[in-house]
Amino acid sequence: MRGELDPRQALAPSRFVDSDHPDVRDFTESVVGGIRDPRERTGLLFTAVRDRLRYDPYSVTAEPPDYQASAILDGGPTWCVPKAVLLTASLRAAGIPSVLGFSDVRNHLNSAALLELMGTDLFVFHGWSAVYVDGQWRKGSPAFNSELCRRFGVPPLEFDGSQDALLHAADGAGRRHMEYVRERGMFVDLPFDDLMATLLETYGPAMVRGSDTPRPQDPRFRA
Repeated sequence: MRGELDPRQALAPSRFVDSDHPDVRDFTESVVGGIRDPRERTGLLFTAVRDRLRYDPYSVTAEPPDYQASAILDGGPTWCVPKAVLLTASLRAAGIPSVLGFSDVRNHLNSAALLELMGTDLFVFHGWSAVYVDGQWRKGSPAFNSELCRRFGVPPLEFDGSQDALLHAADGAGRRHMEYVRERGMFVDLPFDDLMATLLETYGPAMVRGSDTPRPQDPRFRA
C-alpha cells in the first residue's frame, strides 16, 4: 500500500486529522517553530506527542469527537490510536505528508487485569503514523510515553522519518515484547466505523466505554 498512496493526499486536513485547527497549529508551532529540516521537525513532534499524553489502554471510547486531533490535545491519558491521530495532524500542520496506519499486535508485556478484561493478548487496530520524507514512507509509533517505557523496561522509541520506529520485539532484558501479526494498511483519515466494529467484535463492550464511564484503575498503567 505504500506505493499506492499519493503524498499530496497526506497534507490536507480531514474530519479527524484536523490539522487546520488553530489549537493543532499552535501546538505544532510551539514544538517546531523556526525549524525547517523535515527530519528534525518529525523527531521533535514525535517526541512531543509521545510524552505529552500518557498511554492508557483503558481509555477507549465510542465517541467520534474524542478522536479529533484538536480534542485529543488536552484530553488527558489516552491510547495508541488518538496519539497517532494527533501526531499525524501535527505533522501535516508542519507541512510533512503524514497518514495513519494500523496493525494487529500481540503484547507480551501486559498486565493481568488488562488480559482478563480483553480476553486475549491480541491488540487489534494498533495505531501508528507514517511520514513521507526523502521519497519514502516511514512508520513511527508514539504510543508509549517515556515514563511507561521505563516502568516496563523498554527504551522509548525515537523517530525522525529516516527509518521505521515501531514497537520493540523485545524489552531491555531480551524478553519478548511486541509481535506484529497483521497489517491493516495506511489511511488518510481515521476509519472510525471499521475501528469501532472491530474493537466490539474482538473484545465486546467491556473495552469500549462511554464518555462518563469511569476507567479501571490498573497500577501498571497509572501515573
